Amino acid sequence: MIVEKARPKDINALVELRLAYLQEDNGKLEEETVRKIRQSLPKYYRDTLNKDLFVYLIRENEEIVSCAFLLVVIKPMSPSFINGKTGTVLNVYTRPAARRKGYARKIMNTLIEDAAKMALSRIELKATEDGYPLYKAVGFLDDHEKYHNMTWIPQTQITS
Repeated sequence: MIVEKARPKDINALVELRLAYLQEDNGKLEEETVRKIRQSLPKYYRDTLNKDLFVYLIRENEEIVSCAFLLVVIKPMSPSFINGKTGTVLNVYTRPAARRKGYARKIMNTLIEDAAKMALSRIELKATEDGYPLYKAVGFLDDHEKYHNMTWIPQTQITS
């Protein structure tokens, strides 16, 4: 079982893996949403891959079957991220037929090792109920901060 970092030649497969992840996480996506994602993601990956977005993957017979994304951001320093370098884990996904083989655990361990080499002050993620035991097992802690996670979403404009 070899963990690799994605390369530009993997971009089309990464788009499909992202869509599979999003559909499993959110349910069936509207066609227009899928179209916009397919249209926009390749450029995003070309611009960010192996710069501030690192995609870890495992292949079976040349097909990517498992992946995890690490988005690295540099923020103004604080006591909780003293050098300002932080990571966010996104899109941990294994195709259903390849599950229960330890792929996600292997990827997460490699991602954590690389984060240490990059001198990240912390790595954050939001865990689903299914993923929670894995993240605990590889060393993630429950985040008990005095702050509340909040999100602002712009009002959707309705066109007629």
